Amino acid sequence: MPLVALTGGIASGKSTIAARLAEHGAVVVDADRIVRDVQSPGSPVLAAIAKRFGARMLRPDGSLDRAALGAAVFGDERAVQSLNAIVHPAVREESHRRFSAAFRADPDAVVVYDVPLLAETRASDPWELIVVAHAPARLRRDRLVRLRGMSEVDADARLAAQVSDDERLRLADVVIDTAGDLADTHRQVDELWRSLEARVAGARH
Repeated sequence: MPLVALTGGIASGKSTIAARLAEHGAVVVDADRIVRDVQSPGSPVLAAIAKRFGARMLRPDGSLDRAALGAAVFGDERAVQSLNAIVHPAVREESHRRFSAAFRADPDAVVVYDVPLLAETRASDPWELIVVAHAPARLRRDRLVRLRGMSEVDADARLAAQVSDDERLRLADVVIDTAGDLADTHRQVDELWRSLEARVAGARH
């Protein structure tokens, strides 16, 4: 049954697409949530982060200080690589566990993996379909400033830290253009859902 990767740059509307697919009945597995889960207090991943980057990465309650970790690795490629080597294998293992659990619960499920870093980390995985949320960089920059309260400098830095739009779009089987209004985005997602339902129906016969 369909295992769909949903990706997109920051402020691309990916979460809106994931929410609409969930409304239709998709099982959405959120990579960011998995990252938080595998970094929970007492986890081997959090212990490895503290060992590599220092105990200052931990809050007094033993949880991860995400702001401190972000500041420690941002712009430092070697530090990012070290962090990824700790976190990504655990995320991969847990995501596969959740995919398998969803398909065991419902063999006809459509499972959508909401994953920001697909191009960077998991482009070659055996996805049935790769869906890319896309809006021009200038519009995403405006969303970061206007809706998320970032400074223009911070917004530009976040955009520059990600892979290019061209690299992400080259992976796409389906592109959802989120530059329009919400109704237009929902219309495209609804069309995608109908095609996914058709795949499920075809697989049954």
